[in-house]
This record gives sequence, structure tokens and C-alpha cells, in this order.
Amino acid sequence: MTIDWSLLPVAFAGGALGAALGASAAFIFTGIFVLIGVAIAAAGGGKEFIGNVAFGPLLGPHISFAGGVAAAAFAAKSGHHATGRDLGRGLAGVNRPDVLIVGGLFGVIGFVLQAAIAGTPIGPMTDSVALTVFLSAVIVRFAFGKTGLMGDRSQPGEWLAFQRDWPQVATIGAVLGLGSAFLTNIIGVAKGGDVAGFGFAATGLIFLHTGTTIPVWHHIALPAAIATAASGGNLYAGCGAGVAGAVLGELYARAFLNHGDTHIDPPAAAIATLTLALKLLF
Repeated sequence: MTIDWSLLPVAFAGGALGAALGASAAFIFTGIFVLIGVAIAAAGGGKEFIGNVAFGPLLGPHISFAGGVAAAAFAAKSGHHATGRDLGRGLAGVNRPDVLIVGGLFGVIGFVLQAAIAGTPIGPMTDSVALTVFLSAVIVRFAFGKTGLMGDRSQPGEWLAFQRDWPQVATIGAVLGLGSAFLTNIIGVAKGGDVAGFGFAATGLIFLHTGTTIPVWHHIALPAAIATAASGGNLYAGCGAGVAGAVLGELYARAFLNHGDTHIDPPAAAIATLTLALKLLF
């Protein structure tokens, strides 16, 4: 395991930033910077911006989003936030430095955990960032939640009311998976096409904040791009992986999120699982 320890303060700042902005807003900024990175790569500037900035120690979802998740759960436990599952509120507004510090600490945890996973034999076979987001949220559930890993099954709950029925899930997965597959081909992997759909999906969540019921689909876009690239540009492989991502996301929501009192991210779990499956397949 190789860790650049000099970046730990940056990871702390990234986790605290995710807490201050709110996890959802932090993830939207990740998406924006992914698209900036795709534009740079498409113009011939390489993909370093995507890896070092969008998925780096400040804005990477395993740091900023995960820090926001932890901060929301901590704020709820300490009585300063309605629920640990509410990721849409910037927690700078609660005026509690300890909430931001918890976010920062989980930014550091995410930074170290991702590096540790990436250094294991399974690291290259899965998405270590997505797996870290999931594992960090499991730690948060046990640290600050009360419902246990699987939640309180006697309490009703859902992830997305408009994206839970199986025909809707499959249709969204197929259509948007095909869209991400097309972007992968038309832009090209070397120029960032493999993350263009992910950036599109993450950035689009800004509309969810305004009340528009747009799909959550980064767990559709990324597996679709992986399958498309691995199959030599086959759009139907991307379409199928998109459906699998959509279905897995809803299954993970029903398993870990719907009945819990903190956020365990269904898309992250789906991306980590499908990345492993697709790399084993191809």
C-alpha cells in the first residue's frame, strides 16, 4: 500500500467540505469536475485532471461525499439535523464545527481506505473509490446509527419513489445505459469517454435539488461505459450493463438504505459489484 501522507490534510479538507456543502452538493461538484476533465482530455490534455482532481483527495466521492454522509449522521445523532439520511442540506448551516470535523475525519478515513483497497489484489478488479464509499457508510451506520446494517425492517422506506418499480428501473437502465455507451464510443476512452456518462449523471443531480424528478443514474452510466469499452464498443453490452446497474442499485437500496437511519449508498455498492463482475467476465 502506497499512501502520499502529505495529502492527508487535503483529504481532511475534502471531507469537511463535503460536510459543509452537504454530501449531494459535493457529489454534484465531483460530476462538474469530471466533465471539465473530459473536456480537457478530449482537447488532448490527458486524463490526469480526472484522476487527480475530480476523483482526487479533495473532491473524490470517497472523501467529500463520504465525509458529508458521516457528518449528516453525526449531526442527526447529536440533535442538529433531522435525519442522517438527508444529504441535501449544507451542514455549515448548523453552525457546529464538530460536524465539519467529523466530515474531515471521514475524508481521511476514505483516503486511507481507498489506497489500502487499491493496493490489494482485488483493487484493480473493482472500483476502489465506489467500494470505499460503501464501506465508509457502513462504518458510519455502526458509529452513529441505531438501526443496524440492514435497518429496521418494521419501518417502511424507499430510496426514490419514481425509480423503484421494476419496469421503470429496467427502462431507465436500458435507455441511459445506451446513452452512456454511446458517449464512451463517440468520445473514446483515451479522451475520457469512459467517465463522461458518470459526469453527466452526477452533474444532473443538481436538478433533483430543485424538485425535478430526474433519474439517479451514475450507477447505470459507469458500468455501461466499462462494458462498452471492454466489449470493443458494443452498445448492447453497455445497455445490458446499464440495466444490471439499475437493478442492483434498487436491490442494494432495499437491503441497506430504505429501512436505515443513515445513508448507505446504493449506487456505490452497485458500481463496485458490477465493476468486479464485468472485469471477471471480460
